[in-house]
Amino acid sequence: MNPIVLLGIALAAPTPTPGPAYDGDPNLITPGVIGFAITFLIAVATVLLLLDMTRRVRRVRYRAEIREELDAEARDDELRDLDRKPGPPPEV
Repeated sequence: MNPIVLLGIALAAPTPTPGPAYDGDPNLITPGVIGFAITFLIAVATVLLLLDMTRRVRRVRYRAEIREELDAEARDDELRDLDRKPGPPPEV
């Protein structure tokens, strides 16, 4: 965009006016018990979701390892069966 247009947009934008200053005790402005409870519940839910996700990822990984072992055993059995059969070697 043209720098002059950008400058015009920046100058045309109104500057925000500050709100009234707070005259009370700044220590009284807290989320309170409700805010703590909501934050605590979100933290507990997050921890539970992470534990569940870890369990599921571990289960998937173990299933893949077992599937690879079973495939390797099946290939070994097939090669052993081919070695035991008399006859011409299989064509590749």
